[in-house]
Amino acid sequence: MQNQPPVNLKGIAWSAMQQYGFVPAFPPPVLREVGALAAGAFPETPGDPLDLRALLWSSIDNHDSLDLDQIEVCEEGPGGEIRVRVAIADVDSRVPKDSATDRYAARNGTSVYTGVTTFPMLPDRLSADLTSLLPGRDRMAIVIEYTVLPDGRTRPSDIYRAIVANHAKLVYEEVGAWLEGSGPVPRTVAEIPGLAGQVLLQHEAAMRMKKRRTEQGALALETIEAEPVVAGGRVLGLAVQEQNLARCLIEEFMVAANGSITAFLNGAGLPMIHRIVRTPKNWAGIVREAADRGEILPDRPDAEALTRFLIRQKAADPDRFPDLSLTVVKLMGAGEYVAFRPGDEPIGHFALAVTDYTHGTAPNRRYVDIIIQRLIKSVIDGDECPYTCEELDDLAARLTDREKASQKVERFVRKAAAAVLLREQIGETFAAFVTGASEKGTYVRLIDPPAEGKVVIGEQGLRVGQRVRVRLLATDPYNGFIDFARTG
Repeated sequence: MQNQPPVNLKGIAWSAMQQYGFVPAFPPPVLREVGALAAGAFPETPGDPLDLRALLWSSIDNHDSLDLDQIEVCEEGPGGEIRVRVAIADVDSRVPKDSATDRYAARNGTSVYTGVTTFPMLPDRLSADLTSLLPGRDRMAIVIEYTVLPDGRTRPSDIYRAIVANHAKLVYEEVGAWLEGSGPVPRTVAEIPGLAGQVLLQHEAAMRMKKRRTEQGALALETIEAEPVVAGGRVLGLAVQEQNLARCLIEEFMVAANGSITAFLNGAGLPMIHRIVRTPKNWAGIVREAADRGEILPDRPDAEALTRFLIRQKAADPDRFPDLSLTVVKLMGAGEYVAFRPGDEPIGHFALAVTDYTHGTAPNRRYVDIIIQRLIKSVIDGDECPYTCEELDDLAARLTDREKASQKVERFVRKAAAAVLLREQIGETFAAFVTGASEKGTYVRLIDPPAEGKVVIGEQGLRVGQRVRVRLLATDPYNGFIDFARTG
């Protein structure tokens, strides 16, 4: 079916945002408020922030990211210790509590990244400029310090205000290829004296922490999220974001930073919001998945045993491992935010194998991180807690809802883009894996391109993980439908 009418993917994304309760456009009061902000001038802050601009700070992010929330720097300490500083953009100083911008950010709760278009939580003048830790800009930040010990344990230190400057914006794929030995030293790393050694020291710290968390039961999950590649309004393909050592580095640094934040707030006796993944209620389902693969898991939830099982499965069957990961994620249940009062028993984050955890390292992209930043600053400045426990209860529930809604928007737009990509291939056959089989329907993911759809003919007897061939029957971008028939 050639020369079909063009599909308005941006319109689909806009409609999906509205359908799931988001406000896609910034209201005029927000734009006026942000437009009136002075460029370059530091907001007034209590006390004297440290001047740490001379440190060799750098960031690692996607090549096109401008909403940079954090930068990192390390130094060697005594006895093999590594001192880590993570600087977080001071967004609260530009977005006062209860301002029009703050109310809008609280309503949407998060930036939404559809691959077709991005719906930022804050206007670009903030998140991609005034509150972004872009290279060559002097910025106010909240600095989190901790020490990585030789065995991978971390020792929280202090949290304080500072003036910082990013010396290099690095890219995940380039740094990852270099660290893995499959690519050259990135040009920016090679050009800045001392940066290569700095990144290698960060990598060493990250590997220590990852080894430690894996031994404690942090889950080695690896799901596939295929993002549309769009140019000139056309969908050119679906790209899978590959995990690499650079992404691992940032993940480890942020996990440790967020743990340090909870220790800091706990020490001050403040309530906060925790990020949790509960102990799996459907552990029996995970045990059955393992049994189907010839392995035995304990009757009671055991993160270490599950991690060892996942590592073995990835080595034995890497092609199907993302689908196993997705199944485990669904059986475990989604992450959520809960208010935490001093003296409460922490629920913990089962997937990360950590007990006290929050989200406080991405305030340009997530509203909960702005809340945590305000709590931190109230301790630093000796002010009263800016939120009541009841406010935190309401905010945690709302932000959990907004996160789930954002995931639904992103999944729907990815399906719509995949439907556009495949609509000229009706009648063709593809190799695929079965990713879901229940009373709701049977679903498959194609090997190439990695698009997902429903088997509407011949689905009987198919089981999760099975490899099959399917024929494309129909696509409907506006409803996000891709339908297949089993052919063998």
